Amino acid sequence: MRQEILTLSSGQKIDNVPAFSGLIHVTAQGLESEGLAFPEIHRDAEKMARAAASTFKLTGFPSAVAPLDMVVEAEALGAEVDFHENGGFTFPRVKHFVFESGVQCLQTLEALESNPKSDDFGLHSSGRVKLVCEAIVKLKKDIGNEVVIGGLIPGPYTLLLFLVEPGALFTGMRREPQVMIDALFHLSSILSQVGTAYRNAGADFITVHDMGGSPGFIGPAKYEQFVFPAEKQLIEQLPSPRVLSVCGNTNKSMHLLAQTGADAISVDQTNDLVASRAALKDTLLFGDIDPVTALWQGGESEIRDAVLRAERSGVDAVWPGCDLVPQTPVENIRALLQNEKS
Repeated sequence: MRQEILTLSSGQKIDNVPAFSGLIHVTAQGLESEGLAFPEIHRDAEKMARAAASTFKLTGFPSAVAPLDMVVEAEALGAEVDFHENGGFTFPRVKHFVFESGVQCLQTLEALESNPKSDDFGLHSSGRVKLVCEAIVKLKKDIGNEVVIGGLIPGPYTLLLFLVEPGALFTGMRREPQVMIDALFHLSSILSQVGTAYRNAGADFITVHDMGGSPGFIGPAKYEQFVFPAEKQLIEQLPSPRVLSVCGNTNKSMHLLAQTGADAISVDQTNDLVASRAALKDTLLFGDIDPVTALWQGGESEIRDAVLRAERSGVDAVWPGCDLVPQTPVENIRALLQNEKS
């Protein structure tokens, strides 16, 4: 299956519709099987790799992804992160926003870029970017001959949401739109460095998970004005294969998503797959199994129906529509594999 997925990702046709994911897909059962707790898998390369590999080892699901949260780059740029050390399955989040305005954010990013001593923004040599690269190396050594390994980065707008206080961000978009657009281009350059570092560490592809920057969240007009230009630049700067993952109803913007240059677009369960297939033409379409009602709360019949609907609608690969809920039963992941087209 690994080779088939790599062949598909290169733009060639394959006989099967594979099921895999470039989004976070660790499970509570997988962590238990490795003797790991959720809060500890984000700051230790070995534990991150073991956690990421656990889904494959329990179910045969032919992919693994690192990192296992979305705030690695925000932390590298100065955000304080809450890892929820008290336990449970809450993903790390930013405690406090770094910038009080878009202008402050842009000035800081410009200063970083103009400093010859920080031409890599310190991302490759410090913080968790380096740790994630180490985890990918370990993943590659452990299961890299059997699965595809994905590197996960946020989109520029999603990263901006982690950095700038929301009220100031939305006010800036209205009053100083060019400032926000310029900041997004700077963040795009940073993210391209991170994604390239993950590929150099051994990731087979990069997923740009632009949850907050999806036209389903921000709206088609603001997506075209603010998100699309920087997102397109980011994808151009990343090595192929590149998957762009977007959430929500993106039906009115599929023509723009097709123009980002992504090799594949991943959509969720609110998307019209038939219309998306027609709009994407030569771009691969991944999706769109509901990670909550089907994979977490559903059973084999719900998963079978969702997979068949996705395949009949023209997806090139069956993907969960978003990150897995950690409590997703591993039996449901096995059911997802059993129901893919053969």
